[in-house]
Amino acid sequence: MSDHIDSVRLDSIQLDSIEELRWIVPDWPAPAHVQAASSLRSGGGSVGEYASLNLADHVADDPATVAANRGRLQQALALPASPAWLTQTHGVDCVDAASSPIGIEADASFTTQVGIVSAVLTADCLPVLLCDKHGTTVAAVHAGWRGLAGGVIESAIAAMGEPQELMAWLGPAIGPQQFEVGVEVRAAFVERDAAAADAFISVRDGHWLADLYQLAVLILRKQRVNAIYGTEWCTVSSPENFYSYRRDGVTGRMTTLIWMVE
Repeated sequence: MSDHIDSVRLDSIQLDSIEELRWIVPDWPAPAHVQAASSLRSGGGSVGEYASLNLADHVADDPATVAANRGRLQQALALPASPAWLTQTHGVDCVDAASSPIGIEADASFTTQVGIVSAVLTADCLPVLLCDKHGTTVAAVHAGWRGLAGGVIESAIAAMGEPQELMAWLGPAIGPQQFEVGVEVRAAFVERDAAAADAFISVRDGHWLADLYQLAVLILRKQRVNAIYGTEWCTVSSPENFYSYRRDGVTGRMTTLIWMVE
């Protein structure tokens, strides 16, 4: 099913849905046996600040409701297994989703096995999906500014071994017109790569607007990943579709997932 959502910097997206539960279908040339999705916030049972498809169990939402939301998403997407949920720390560790315990501290996971679901939770941070052209290994990465600056994308690529011709899809995150940062954020990127300065626009003394997408693309290309897909979304500017920590403070989380089928 296709649909259209109007919002700032969100012109059109490919969607699938079941009743009120909707998810983005990544538009990239991954092999047919590689499946991926990025959830929207509608179609769940959470209420108040977490309405409605909150998938995070580390916020103050009702645990039973979160479990029900996760189950509903798993059924809607026909997932082959429960996602390999991580305890995300804004770090750089990437783990094997097939052999790591649920809740392990990491900010990315990969798998070479059919039926294993790599997943990350976000509400402004950038979710990045990785896949090689033959679909032999896939990964999901939680890439907020700390992770990007620290090397989480590089860690995920290294953990995947040496797959041929990687492609990447960049999911919903805070847009460059909304992400105001201070000196320490800009310095963290520019000190490691002077070219990152182009991703920052000065708005007043000591404050810049940062473009997470541009920063991620710069990092991916330095890792020789040139097939990069996804749109410049903005989670902050579309409250009807996305959770946003920067906008709301207390909020839920979406998920971005990738897996392989037979």
